[in-house]
This record gives sequence, C-alpha cells and structure tokens, in this order.
Amino acid sequence: MKKWLVAAVAAVLLPLSAFANNYEEGKHYEVISEQKTAKPEVKEYFSFYCGGCYAFEPIAQSLSKNLPAGTEFKKSHVDFIRAASPEVQNAIARAYVSAKNLGKGDEMATAIFNQIHKSRVPFRAEDDVRSLALINDIDAEAFDKAMRSFPVRGAVGQMAREQEQLSESRVLTGVPMLVVNGKYKINNQNLDQRNLQTDMQNLIEFLLKKD
Repeated sequence: MKKWLVAAVAAVLLPLSAFANNYEEGKHYEVISEQKTAKPEVKEYFSFYCGGCYAFEPIAQSLSKNLPAGTEFKKSHVDFIRAASPEVQNAIARAYVSAKNLGKGDEMATAIFNQIHKSRVPFRAEDDVRSLALINDIDAEAFDKAMRSFPVRGAVGQMAREQEQLSESRVLTGVPMLVVNGKYKINNQNLDQRNLQTDMQNLIEFLLKKD
C-alpha cells in the first residue's frame, strides 16, 4: 500500500518537475539585470487603464497569496496609457499604495479597475479617487494622511523612475509585465494560455530559486 502511494505521488510530481525543467531563457523568461533584489519578490508592472491588466488582476491577486514564505508581491503602476491626466493617474497610484499600506490593497485595486472598466465611470480629479476609497470602507482620516505622506509619494515617484528606466532600456514594452527578483522578466505570451495561472506559478517558483 505504501509503495503504491509513493508511486502515485511520484507520478503526480514528475510532470511538474519535468515542466519546470523545460523553462528556457529567451523563451519563457529573459534576464534583464545582473543583480537580484536583496529580498525575494515578484513585481507586476501594470496600468489601471489597461484592459489586459484588468483581466489579469484576479490571477495577480491569486499569485500574491500563493508565493513562497518571505516573498513579497509588489505592484508598480505605469502611466504611459494616456487615458487620464498625469495628475489623476498619480492620484490613483497614491490611492493604491495608501490602501495597501492600510491593509486594503487588493480591495482598492479591484475597485479602481471596476470603476474604469466595468462601470466606465472616469476619474476626473483626486476627490473622485478619495470617494471610491471611502465607499470601500477605508478610514477617511487614515487615507487622507497616507495620500499626503512622504513614504507614499516616494513610492509613487519610484514607480515613475522605474518606468522611465525600463522603458529606455526597452524592457518595459507592454503591461502586465512580471519581474522576479528584479532580474527575470516573464514572457507571458509564451506560457500555456489554457493554464496560465498554473504555468506562471510554476515559472515564478522556478525563477525564485535561480541565482
């Protein structure tokens, strides 16, 4: 009975191991930096105004909850999709970071995506973004303080600098884009589109272990 159980487990694990070993540099991922980040991370470059990012958001949230212990999932908003003014896009990015710092990042991201792509209600000013946060049970005083804070403004400024650097180096050519440990860019189009989440999860775990 024990031998049968071991054989059954091996039969399940073998395809996954073989699958992981088939990931190829230049096809499934690209090396974009010589150095890795100090701590393990997966970073998604995205835009709230990107339809593909809206469709990908449930996968992104699921991936973030299933990473190995000690690995952080980060989201970096880009503003090169000119569907709103730079001021509004900056406010949206600060609202997301503020909500994340208050433990409501996923809820705020979903609400922003839904307002833009599902309800099709445009954000015309920062007050519109604030109203959405309050509707989603984020404390008004804490949110207002976070939106004005140096750490939040600094984080959004860092997003802009990364966007500029990656765009100039032609690494950031579209979104959503996932980068593992600051070194490996995932080529979404070459993954199994029928089982995208599973394939991407396996590839992320493979890349997190690479030097």
